Amino acid sequence: MTLHWLKGDSPARLGLAVSRKVDTRSVGRNRIKRVLRDATRHLRADMAGGDYVVVARSAAKLASNQQIREAFVRLLRRAGALPAVVADGTMPPREGNEPSSSLNAPGTPPGRAEPAC
Repeated sequence: MTLHWLKGDSPARLGLAVSRKVDTRSVGRNRIKRVLRDATRHLRADMAGGDYVVVARSAAKLASNQQIREAFVRLLRRAGALPAVVADGTMPPREGNEPSSSLNAPGTPPGRAEPAC
């Protein structure tokens, strides 16, 4: 897929181009467009404003709906139209500045852990 994005102040609008070269059957072309429209509907609140045109490529014919959706989200993130995923901060910060040596036996310097065979 390729993405053409014209930044603007208006809410995100989507245009889709799925040619007969992608899939000769209209059912296949409509499936690709339906998945992209649904993904946009769920992401619209987070998307930057402007006009988006997505051009599907022939690989979309063989891809599952989930693969098409993931490729679209990845494409939007790479273009900067969606905010980057940030860690939710559920892990507590490490106490102290020394690296953890829990895999090593007591008294051994930190480094490679010994195999447990």
